[in-house]
Amino acid sequence: MTDETLTTTTHPPSDAPDHGPRDRLAVRLLLISTFVVILNETIMGVALPHLMTDLDIPASTAQWVTTAFMLTMAVVIPVTGFVIQRFTTRTTFLTAMTLFSIGTTICALAPGFGMLIAGRVVQASGTAIMLPLLMTTVMTVTPPASRGRTMGNISIVISVAPAIGPTISGLVLSVLDWRWLFALVLPIAVSALALGAMRLPNLTEPRTARVDIGSVILSAVAFGGLVYGLSGLGAAATTGVSTTTWVSLGAGALCLVAFVWRQLQLQKVDDALLDLRTFGSSTFRISVGVMAISMMSLFGTLILVPLYAQDVLGLEALQTGLLLLPGGLLMGLLAPSVGRAYDRYGPRPLLVPGAVVVSAGAWGFTLLGATSSPWLLLAAHVLLSAGLALMFTPLFTSALGSLPMHLYSHGSAVVGTVQQVAGAAGTALFVTVLTAQSATLAAGGSGPVDAMAGGIHSAFLVGAAISLVAIPAAFFVRAASSPHGAPADEHADALAH
Repeated sequence: MTDETLTTTTHPPSDAPDHGPRDRLAVRLLLISTFVVILNETIMGVALPHLMTDLDIPASTAQWVTTAFMLTMAVVIPVTGFVIQRFTTRTTFLTAMTLFSIGTTICALAPGFGMLIAGRVVQASGTAIMLPLLMTTVMTVTPPASRGRTMGNISIVISVAPAIGPTISGLVLSVLDWRWLFALVLPIAVSALALGAMRLPNLTEPRTARVDIGSVILSAVAFGGLVYGLSGLGAAATTGVSTTTWVSLGAGALCLVAFVWRQLQLQKVDDALLDLRTFGSSTFRISVGVMAISMMSLFGTLILVPLYAQDVLGLEALQTGLLLLPGGLLMGLLAPSVGRAYDRYGPRPLLVPGAVVVSAGAWGFTLLGATSSPWLLLAAHVLLSAGLALMFTPLFTSALGSLPMHLYSHGSAVVGTVQQVAGAAGTALFVTVLTAQSATLAAGGSGPVDAMAGGIHSAFLVGAAISLVAIPAAFFVRAASSPHGAPADEHADALAH
């Protein structure tokens, strides 16, 4: 694969560089809508005990309200590269928000667990389309000089929405039934759908594309199998890892290899479902790798902090949600400033200190014990959140900015897929280490609280060690500065050919 291949681009719409009022309206509408749909990925975590009581189901069954959502996201996101190229911005948005609104309605009215899961699957199908659509649209209509600022707003969606989901859930559940978690979101979703139907313009030019059914099937089994298997590892707290989990991981890995091979063949004639020429950019490769580590830290922390706060420190669900709120708010407050700094200074002055701060926060979690103060937990979470805020905008902007325009939709799909798989991997890794170490300590005579605290300490220790990998990698992320979106040095090499 040559750099010349990377710099072959399609032409943007004639009004794309202007970034006028129409474009800004579209981006704002997509930002608000994406925030609402992404929020639902983590909003049900705190609600699991309520579901178990109300629907009379065990924890292993209740966990599917989150697992089914992640599983559907992992299956649908790889297909979005094709969808965004094949259909207009307006059609894609209306489809996504209609699916999300229908799914939310089903969940709000669900009489039992089966209907709730069906609603979550429909919800996730719409959610999976929105984030790649937002990122592709922003990269298409936003001039390179101001992409950091706009991508900073996307960072709010990606990082803050999942982070404050447990807080909002805790607040709602303290006074209302779990169905209100969906009922309160529904009017916002329907309003966004109506506004989009009236005001959202078409900002991209669709092109004729053939969908390869074999790729769709391989993608579904590959990414769905991996996320399901990783979720199974994380859920095997007391029963051990089942044969189904190992079969799922094995099938997912084999189909992933087959999927990659098929895409490499199909992209030669521009028919790939997920064009892997995105990885021809070294900046994209490194950015996605660092992003995977960051998402593992974020989702791993989101699963461990509530366990530590409630099972070790004895805090209530609402208190736990409020404990996570400052970090989420800090990420949102910092994101616009980080975006402006990226436009002015590039990625490295933000990524390198960001990676250091993330690692410092991760190591801060390792100081927690059975009798630690909640304030130490809060400080470590805020530190981790500050570091992630410094990293997300430069990573997203550098990754997608290093690609030619015709690969934006595929790059967005890759980024979304990596988020889901890395999030599932982080959750599985942290919970598996927690489970194994807790069982060992309990067998050695430790009490339940001490065993849980020791297991969580070990999980945080593994996460802290992984966080160190991002620090040297951050030095190799470069800014995209060529007119076609490819890094200046890669663009120059391509011209030389």
